[in-house]
Parts: sequence; C-alpha cells; structure tokens
Amino acid sequence: MTLRAFGPEGLGGVLSVDSNIPIGRGMGSSTADVLASILAVMDCLRIEASSEQVMRIAVGAEIACDSTLFRQQAVLFAHREGLVMEAFRKPLPAFGIISVDTMPEATVNTLEFEPARYDAAEVEAFRPLRSLLRTAVNEADPHLLGKVATASAHLNERFLPKPRLDEIEAIGARFSAVGIQVAHSGTVVGLLFDKHDADAPRNIEQAADMLKRSAFEPTIFHS
Repeated sequence: MTLRAFGPEGLGGVLSVDSNIPIGRGMGSSTADVLASILAVMDCLRIEASSEQVMRIAVGAEIACDSTLFRQQAVLFAHREGLVMEAFRKPLPAFGIISVDTMPEATVNTLEFEPARYDAAEVEAFRPLRSLLRTAVNEADPHLLGKVATASAHLNERFLPKPRLDEIEAIGARFSAVGIQVAHSGTVVGLLFDKHDADAPRNIEQAADMLKRSAFEPTIFHS
C-alpha cells in the first residue's frame, strides 16, 4: 500500500519484521509493525509524508494506527479513524511502570474484539476526564494523569474486565503508585509511579515483590 501510494510502478523489495512486543496483550503489536513497515518503506524511498498520509495507509491496512507515530508528543488519538483529536503542548510525564499480564494463558484477537460502545452516562464521564488529561499533560503532573488513567481503567471493566484488578490496584496504592492503566483491548495492567519521586525506585521494587508473592509475574519498565 505504501509503495502504491509513493513508489514508482513495478518497484518491489524485501521487508523483514522483527519485534519483541507480545502478541494479543493489548500492547500494540499489530499496529506497531504496520507503522514500522510503512516508515521503513518510506525511508527506503527517501521520502517524507505527512502524519495524515501515514495514518490513512495504516488504518487501511490494519483498521487502526499506532500512536507512536507521534514519538514524544502527547496526543488524544482516535486510533481506529487515524484522527488526532487533540495535540498537547508537552510530552507525557515520566513514569516508572510495573506491567502485569492478568491472563497469561489467554490472548485477545484485536481484529475480532468488538470495540467498547459507551452509554450516555459513560460518555459524560469522559468529558471531565478529558479536561483533567489536558491539565495533567500541560502541567506535567503524573499524579493527576494517574487519576485519569485509573478512572479510564475502571470504565473499561464493563467491556474487557481484568482479573484481580482490585488486588493489583491495592498493592499499588500501598506503595504510592499514582494510578493504574489497562490495555483496553488486551490483558495487561500497569501500575504507574512518579519517576521523579525519590522513593519511586524502592516503592517499585517492593510493589513488584508483593505482586510476585501474590502469584503475578510483574515486569518493570521506565518511560
């Protein structure tokens, strides 16, 4: 599709994809490799295209586009439409993250998974969250952003509930996590920690240890 859009007729090549993103966990494995493929072909052709052009190809190929297209800029992104609803002035605050796969024995087929259809009350609940999100990003406030992520995670429970979410959240609260986030079309849950908090490294290690004792398999990331 990228060659048809930008390349001369008859041009071809070999594209190799190598990814370490787990499949079916809601971590963007399918949209990430589609986006990487588009950008790799464009790089080979030595061309640059607008974000809108790249999003159009990605949505046409995968019914979604990966928001990593925007690199370090924070955006409110309608990924299935390939539409930036709002671009924020600053990048997201830095977080330490503990990721937990709540269903390691299962996967979610994103193409077959029916997207959430929010009722009127849920739509209204998102309105103040969007305002809080804007403030959190523009003021680089990880605590406020954690509250937005947590509220969004709970709203998602009606559509794709995460086993033992309350238990994970309670462990995070015990060790000063600023919130939780979930894969809205996958199995992973993340505990968010303010990376600039001097106690964060110790809190992350202690929370990870408690998760292990609770029979989870946590993975620590740093944004």
